[in-house]
Order: sequence, then C-alpha cells, then structure tokens
Amino acid sequence: MTAPGQPPVLAEEPAIPVRPSDAGLREAMRPLPAPATRPSVLRRAARQFARLLESTTARVGLGIIGFWVVIALLAPWIATYPPNANDYAALANSTPSATHWLGTDHLGRDLLSRILWGARTVLAVAPLTVIGATIRGSLLGLYAGYYRGLVDLVLSRISDIVLSFPVIILYMIILARFGASAWNVILVLMLTRAPIIFRIARGLTLELREREYVAAAKMRGESPLYIMVVEILPNARGPLLVDMCLRMGYNTIIIGVLGFLGIGLPPPDPDWGGMVKDTYGMMSVWPHMSLIPSAAISSLVIGFNLLAIGFRETGLRD
Repeated sequence: MTAPGQPPVLAEEPAIPVRPSDAGLREAMRPLPAPATRPSVLRRAARQFARLLESTTARVGLGIIGFWVVIALLAPWIATYPPNANDYAALANSTPSATHWLGTDHLGRDLLSRILWGARTVLAVAPLTVIGATIRGSLLGLYAGYYRGLVDLVLSRISDIVLSFPVIILYMIILARFGASAWNVILVLMLTRAPIIFRIARGLTLELREREYVAAAKMRGESPLYIMVVEILPNARGPLLVDMCLRMGYNTIIIGVLGFLGIGLPPPDPDWGGMVKDTYGMMSVWPHMSLIPSAAISSLVIGFNLLAIGFRETGLRD
C-alpha cells in the first residue's frame, strides 16, 4: 500500500535469465593459449648463425676455413701421393710440374699431398686446444667472478704466475721434458691459454652479476650454478666467441712455430711448420718449398681472424 497522495510503486519483475548463444559458449570453452616458451638451443643457434652470415667479413672467413676443413676431410682421397712417399726421380727438378702440381721437397715428397695431410693435423690440434682452454678458463672465471673473495684472489694469482712465463720458453721446457707429440702440444697450449680466457670470463662475470636478471634469479631462489650457467654465461658468449676465433689463429701460428723449432709434432708426419723448417735453407734455390706451407698457415690464420671480426660485428648490432 502507498500513502495517500503518492504514486503507486510498481513491483519489479524478476529478471529473466538470458541463455548464452552458441558462439559465446564456444568462445568461453576455448582453451587458453599456452604461455610463450623460450626457443630451443638449436633454433637460437640457427638464428645467430643466420645473423652472422649477414656479415661479408664473416662469410669470407667461413669460406676460407670451410675450404681447409673440406681439404682435411678429403685428404686420403684427393692426395695424389702418400705424404711420406719419396720420388727420387723428382729430386733433379723439384719445381711444380704435371706430376707434382706444387713440386716436391728436398726428399722428393709431394708438397701438395703433405699440405693436404698437414691440414688434418692443424685442424685437429688447434680446435681441441681452444675448446679445452675455453671450457676450463670460462668455468674458473665464472666461479671466481661470481663468488669473489679468497677464491677470486687465489685463482687470479695463479693465472698471473702462468702468464708471467715467456710462452715459447715454457713450451720448450715442457715439450723437451715430456716429448713432442700431438697430445703434449694440446696440453701445453691449454695450460698457457686458459689463464687469458679466465681473465676475460672473470671480468665479464663481475659486470654481469650486478644485472637485474641475475637479481631476479636470486629472488626466485635459483642456485648459483644455475645463475652462472643459464643467466651469466649466455650473455658473455659474444666476447668469448671472438676470443675463441682469435685463439684458433694464434694456436695455428704457435703449432707452426713449434714445428719450425723442432719441438712440435714428431716427424715424419706432415706438419706445416716442420715443412718450413726442413726447407728454409733452400729458399735461395727452391723458394716454393717454404713459401707454400707458409702461405697455408697464413691463409688459415686470416680465415679465423676474419671470422672473429664477423662475430664482433654481429655483437655490435645486438
């Protein structure tokens, strides 16, 4: 009832439920999209390689290195002579000919065959040395840069002691004591190159450990090993890749120097530095005997250096 003189109040009608349409039901039942996942390691590597190929310098370097890699792999099939076979008839004229395309050395051995087989030696020793030294130096540098303190002090002083020795003299002492072999050369180069990579990795870690994503990983409760390997190391890969390429070229030179000094790979296996050592006294008569292996060393070093420049250009574009 209403008071006299007031308008009557109408009762509200109950709301009639609205039936959702079929399209609305389908939209509501549609599953939520999966959260975005990080691309796989292979996909990221393929993307980085595609970006590297955008650099003309990197393409030239990869072409030179790829040429020598193919030559080394196919050496047993494309070499015209065994690397240590002597052709005494060619000693009368060791210059390039139809029989020996690059000529022969002072013992009548075919230079082309020895260059091809020597590429296998260089491209086996240099990468193993660089990979081993990079793994060792990077892990120690990550550990020292992340924890700092006494660990950092001890590892830094040890690296300073190793780097204080004259490199060539240290090579000569170790190889003279333990003998010249491929594995001894690899171990010596790993021992002397790892401290330099340790310094690079340590410096990068000291900078990257203060970044926001590292602080976020600590707040999530991630372990130090996870932070070092997953958060810091991938962000330090640019300078490390550049250094690896430069070390490849440097180790190629060192292997040649050790062979030239007579403490490299044992004869008669073909070694580019040893080939120069055996024939440099005849340069006034037959210069091709020394110039051809020297050109092989130089071309491979140039290829690695160009690839390092390409990695640096890619890193600057990031």
